[in-house]
Amino acid sequence: MLIDIITFVVSALLLWFGAQWIVTSAALIARRWGVSELVIGLTIVALGTSAPEFLVTINAALRGHNDISLSNVVGSNIFNLGFILGLMAMIKPLISTRTIVYRDGLLLFLTTAGILAVSFTGELGRWFGGTLIALLATYLLYLGLKRETVGEDELEETRGQKATWKHGLLLVSGFAAIAAGGHLMVTAATNIATSLGVSSWVIGVTIVAAGTSLPELVTCLAASVRGKNEMLLGNLIGSDFFNFAGVLGLTCLLKPLPVSAEASSGLIVLVAMVGLVLVLLRTGWRVTRLEGALLITINLIRWAGDFLT
Repeated sequence: MLIDIITFVVSALLLWFGAQWIVTSAALIARRWGVSELVIGLTIVALGTSAPEFLVTINAALRGHNDISLSNVVGSNIFNLGFILGLMAMIKPLISTRTIVYRDGLLLFLTTAGILAVSFTGELGRWFGGTLIALLATYLLYLGLKRETVGEDELEETRGQKATWKHGLLLVSGFAAIAAGGHLMVTAATNIATSLGVSSWVIGVTIVAAGTSLPELVTCLAASVRGKNEMLLGNLIGSDFFNFAGVLGLTCLLKPLPVSAEASSGLIVLVAMVGLVLVLLRTGWRVTRLEGALLITINLIRWAGDFLT
């Protein structure tokens, strides 16, 4: 089991570094070819940061580990809204806006509720995956027309740099790293679940979800240190939406996912978590330190409940 734990840690690092390499190198290469900052932000940065979740999810689905596939996305979203958002609020209260609550937050809530409703049919099929992809494309088109972008922190770090042949090599290395990391993480997680005598769903919704959320955690911590907490809410809610509409949508499009009873209960928890976060964001238009502690506590209780049941 020690080997599996080491493998898991290595896979998390591969996913983290791979995602960073992809975003940085692809943004520089696209800029060199005259692609606008807006398009780079809406595509390369936004989708690149979801690469770890996608590689783990699709790898698990194609290998028949359906519980890990779905639980990774669900668990990652709960981890983002529970642990990461809560931790950031404890460091410094997060300021909310009407756009975050009534547009992005409500869109995430309705998307999550829609996935929960479809899950009661017992399968998330290709038609539903196509619907999620269409929703994501519509959202990106809307942001493009409104001249809004995402991932400004990541883009800011590449300004003033020029793409060289090294960035092409870095891009290939990034894809290789997340591909290897995704495969290793699924293998290690499956072995750990067997050794601990717990279900693959429990491992996927907790440890694997935390591992694939590492890029979001590091990015948010870095933004907090730089005093850019006002961008964190939009980034976290946007990341959750991309995980569902992009990662889960494309996975279902490639291979329909059967939904277990554990998955449905996990989705119910996620709908409740999104609803609670929206309420906290609306009351006083901020998330306080006390509310951040509440979110972390809920996340830890959920983890304990998953392992004990």
